[in-house]
Amino acid sequence: MDMYCKDDPYERFQLIVNGPALFNAIVAGIELRVFHLLSEHNGATFNELAGHTGLGDHQLRVLMFALGVTMLIEKEGDKYLNTPLAEDYLASDKEDSWSHILLGWQRVYYPAFTQTTEALRRGTNIALGAYPGSGRTLYERLSQTPDLQQLFYNAMAAFTLRSLPGLLNNADLSTVSCLLDIGGGDGCTARAIARRFPGIEVTIFDFPPVAALASQSLSPGEEENVKVCAGDFLRDPFPQGVDAVLFSHVLEVFDEEHICGLLRRAYDSLRSGGHILIYGFNASGDETSGPLGARLTLYLNVLATGYGMSYPAADYERWLQRAGFRNVRTTSGLPYEHGLTVGYKEDAST
Repeated sequence: MDMYCKDDPYERFQLIVNGPALFNAIVAGIELRVFHLLSEHNGATFNELAGHTGLGDHQLRVLMFALGVTMLIEKEGDKYLNTPLAEDYLASDKEDSWSHILLGWQRVYYPAFTQTTEALRRGTNIALGAYPGSGRTLYERLSQTPDLQQLFYNAMAAFTLRSLPGLLNNADLSTVSCLLDIGGGDGCTARAIARRFPGIEVTIFDFPPVAALASQSLSPGEEENVKVCAGDFLRDPFPQGVDAVLFSHVLEVFDEEHICGLLRRAYDSLRSGGHILIYGFNASGDETSGPLGARLTLYLNVLATGYGMSYPAADYERWLQRAGFRNVRTTSGLPYEHGLTVGYKEDAST
């Protein structure tokens, strides 16, 4: 089944407009650990679920009806079972579980979307006003609410880990000894790169509150290959003389002016012959497909920053060339609507 029902506009419409209610039923299933129970016991009866969740019979019936409609739960005889998708996405507490992603979307992202029309009219992220603290971006506000910040970065890390094979399997890091991970968040990407390429030293460069999360996430064995540098990467100098600069799930957050400025500073930080890697969402060339990218774009403009989007690869290629990079190319069609765009700084010795 095509999960987006592209061949049936009516079915697609019904999925979209009923989605908010069903989405929240899935989150309820996560919070009540329904998917965990079904996984651990290879299914459960209604009475077993009632005992596990503490819900009344009618309320449990309501929940299981909704979860059955999502096709995450199926029934065989008197037992409820996870479907393979639920088993993979929601039945564990592992770092890459979609349960973290959906909790983050529910608590942080989705309340803001009720203000989409007014945010678009005003051209600014007016939904930010619902979040305590100071600062013009969600990321600044979250740093002042540690519990919500942790929930947010758990969601970010889980999604990053799900999408990371597209980067690890396609990035050429064979000549890299020092890689700079700009906006590296809690460090999950840097740690994965260091595990896959043990000869590389990865430096995370991110805002101080986020850098603190990254430092806390490192085990003693990882500290040898993963370093953390705290700073404002929009204003402070980049660490210099690196072989590669990575922007993973970062540039989508910004507008063209900020992106071009970051790319120029990345160029200046690279050694001669070094290269840049941009990994993240790519809109289709005509910007008419990609539900994940469309959701991200709305979130950025309504809540997070007031600008940014899932850009087509052609935009990144043009901006890289403008910043001085050569041999620019994109590997497209990667999982989760992702692409990997690379560019090289000319080797002054040739």
